[in-house]
Amino acid sequence: HVQLVESGGGLVQAGGSLRLSCAASGRAFSRSAMGWFRQAPGKEREFVAAVSWNGGTVDYSESVKGRFTISRDYLKNTVYLQMNSLKPEDTAVYYCARGSWPSTRSSEYDNWGQGTQVTVSS
Repeated sequence: HVQLVESGGGLVQAGGSLRLSCAASGRAFSRSAMGWFRQAPGKEREFVAAVSWNGGTVDYSESVKGRFTISRDYLKNTVYLQMNSLKPEDTAVYYCARGSWPSTRSSEYDNWGQGTQVTVSS
């Protein structure tokens, strides 16, 4: 069973940056795709970014493309989301997830973290 723990959220002004981390337990990390999703109040959870098990495939939502970067560190069993040029509309709880392939659909991920709050002030 894989456990995921996110960190790195916080309050930042528009135009600022944050780096989210998601630490995974267990050996499955190196064979798993990892994704980031977010959920704003009153909205459905939405896809942000995903990376394949070997890092060869990455995908981003149109709303974050060019601003966010997903990466992974196999030695630390950690996946990161570097967020630059943040906008107030990026405010949400951010979740990392583990799955078999870098899908944009939340239903295709098996394990989820507890989430970390990101708030961007204008």
